[in-house]
Amino acid sequence: MTDYCYPKAKRLLKPAEFKPVFNQPLFKVHQTHFMAFAYDSDHLQARLGMAITKKKIPTAVARNTIKRIIREQFRHTHAQLPALDVVFILKKSTKALSNEQMRQEISDILSKVISKQRRATAADVKHKDK
Repeated sequence: MTDYCYPKAKRLLKPAEFKPVFNQPLFKVHQTHFMAFAYDSDHLQARLGMAITKKKIPTAVARNTIKRIIREQFRHTHAQLPALDVVFILKKSTKALSNEQMRQEISDILSKVISKQRRATAADVKHKDK
């Protein structure tokens, strides 16, 4: 059975943990409203960070809803995610999106993170074999 909890070990909490993700991302994944930065982590499991700004989403209720949806999608795909630090940011307001549309965008981003990391790992293996 899959563990769907979200303990502190699966979170980026300190600014020092966010800095390398933003400064030296392994790759970025874009969607219409969201963007994710991925960074190769020293940890054994994927960790999630969120930078949802008041400038893009002025109300706390809306920001918390977005964060809740991101956490939910992360928890459900955590088992498939490689050991990366993933930080979500908001590119533009999600006012026009329903919660289901947000879930779909976030799910698409996480799927792309999984596939990009698999391709990068496969390329590393091929490169080492040569």
